[in-house]
Amino acid sequence: MTPLVPLRYRVRMPNVQMGTLYIVTTPIGNLEDLTPRAARVLSEVALIAAEDTRQSRKLLTHLGISNHLVSYNEHNAAKRTPGLLQTLETDDIALVSDAGVPAVSDPGADLVRAAAEHGIRVVPIPGPSAVTAALSVAGMRSADFKFVGFAPRAAGARRKLFGELQTEQATLVVFEAPHRVRATLEAIAEVLGDRPMAICREITKLHEEIFRGTATESLAHFENPRGEFVFVIEGALERVDAIADPDGARDALATLKARGESRRDAVVQVTDAFGVSKREAYKLWLAV
Repeated sequence: MTPLVPLRYRVRMPNVQMGTLYIVTTPIGNLEDLTPRAARVLSEVALIAAEDTRQSRKLLTHLGISNHLVSYNEHNAAKRTPGLLQTLETDDIALVSDAGVPAVSDPGADLVRAAAEHGIRVVPIPGPSAVTAALSVAGMRSADFKFVGFAPRAAGARRKLFGELQTEQATLVVFEAPHRVRATLEAIAEVLGDRPMAICREITKLHEEIFRGTATESLAHFENPRGEFVFVIEGALERVDAIADPDGARDALATLKARGESRRDAVVQVTDAFGVSKREAYKLWLAV
C-alpha cells in the first residue's frame, strides 16, 4: 500500500502504469447484496475512500478486509482530492459511500471528474440501487423515470421543486429522510395532488415496507416515520381539456367502487367511457 505523501517527495517513473479509481456500489441494507466482484476489488485496492469510515468499517469487518480507510465526504472533498490523485498515480483506490452508488446523491462526482481530467482510469463496480429497487416494486411505468434525489429542506424550495414537476409525465423517484417525510408528503399533496405513489421504507432491511396509496393516504399511514424512504410518484397524466360527462363518470365510479373494483381499474374504465382525464377520474373517485 502506498501512503499518502506530498507530491514533492514522490518520483514519477517513466512508463509506469497509473492506478485505477473504482466506484464501488455497496449494499443499501442487506450485506448479502454485495457482489463478489465488489468484495474482491475492496480487498485488492491500496486505499478505500469512504463517505463515513465508521459505516464502511462495518462492511469491511463483515468481509474480513482490513485495507486502509480514509474519509471522503462533502466537507473534506476539496482538501482530500489532491492526495487521492497522488495515490492514483501508482495505486488503485476504491470509492464507496455509506450505501448504494457513490456519486449519485452521495459524494464522489468531484473526485471522478478530477481523476478523468488527469487521465486516470475510472471503473464502475455496479450493485444495489435504491432507485431501481423501488421502481421494481412500485407497479408503475419505469421505462421513463426522473430521479429527483432528496427533496429540498426548505418548505418554499420543496414547493417550487414539485411545482416545476407538475407537468412531468415520467415517473418520479424522490429520496427522503424520516424527519422530513411528512413535510414532503404535504408538499406533494398540495402541489402535485393526490396522484398514486408507492413509498418504500427500509429497502432490503429487516423492517422493509412498501406502502401504496396517495400522498394523503400516506400521511395517515406514516404518523411517525422511521428509517430511510424512497417515494415513487406517478408522473403527470396527459391533459384532457374537454370533460365529456363528469356526472356520468362520478356515477360510474360509485358503482364500480361498490362492486369492489380497484381504483386503478375503475379509473381506466371511466376515462375510456366518459372522456375524462385520469387526473379528473382520480379526483372523482376520492369524491365518491
